[in-house]
Amino acid sequence: MPFPLAARFSGLLAAALSLAVITPARSADDYQLGPDSHPQEGVPKGEVKGPFVWKSTIFPDTERQYWIYVPAQYDAAKPAALMIFQDGGGMVNPKGQYRVPTVFDNLIHRKEMPVTIGLFINPGEVPAATPDGKPRRNRSFEYDSLGDQYSRFLLEEIIPAVRKDYAITDDREGWAICGNSSGGICAWTVAWERPDKFSKVLSHIGSFVNIRGGHNYPALIRKTEKKPIRVLLQDGSGDLDNLHGNWPLANQQMAAALKFMGYDYEFIYGDGGHNGKHGGSILPDSLRWLWRGYPVN
Repeated sequence: MPFPLAARFSGLLAAALSLAVITPARSADDYQLGPDSHPQEGVPKGEVKGPFVWKSTIFPDTERQYWIYVPAQYDAAKPAALMIFQDGGGMVNPKGQYRVPTVFDNLIHRKEMPVTIGLFINPGEVPAATPDGKPRRNRSFEYDSLGDQYSRFLLEEIIPAVRKDYAITDDREGWAICGNSSGGICAWTVAWERPDKFSKVLSHIGSFVNIRGGHNYPALIRKTEKKPIRVLLQDGSGDLDNLHGNWPLANQQMAAALKFMGYDYEFIYGDGGHNGKHGGSILPDSLRWLWRGYPVN
């Protein structure tokens, strides 16, 4: 099933773009949320629980908030799918750029995605050492680093805690992960390290640049046996260009490597900047594409 917007922004088109298009003088970046991102009459609303606080041992001394979305259709006798979101506070915000719980409500109601538990996790912070001090953010270390530390945090710490209260499938095809910017490369890293657990990745304006080595992924993808990962990348021609690299070029390199290796992927390329406007506007279609073929109850 092709992505609904593939006729406008396909991986093939993105690969053919010139540098002049990558860095235009101006971009519209005028994406708007569609009806699937707004509450609809007659659609049961899931419940967002939290924020809760998690103190990690894999990321020592850090604390973070997280939220759990439970769909109205959840039945403990039928294990649900699982989707994890980095920078969870923004993703779960009912007035934010993504409004994930509302999109989930609408798509689950219409059986366009499975009944899915949403786990929304903020990056960790090391609390301030003094009453008038500020906490130390751990976001870049957790999200931009290559390796298995963040996947271990999910699989050994926070997911088992959530599973104590909610029935979640053991089927890897029922586990997905999503992120924005550094959270986008983090989502890919989790699946790359543990494709036995995570089968689906959604990356918006992913930071596949040299912050902590992420620019190596296109070469790694080309020289590593293909892994069973379905991935959708979104980026825009107005994205960042700084000392770490060029985000549009980096995402095009990722798309080209995925194409070369025969991955199940889509690259949706627009004219947006380093924000969630485009990713939020296409989130319903992105989720339909990501979950296509998965059984719905």
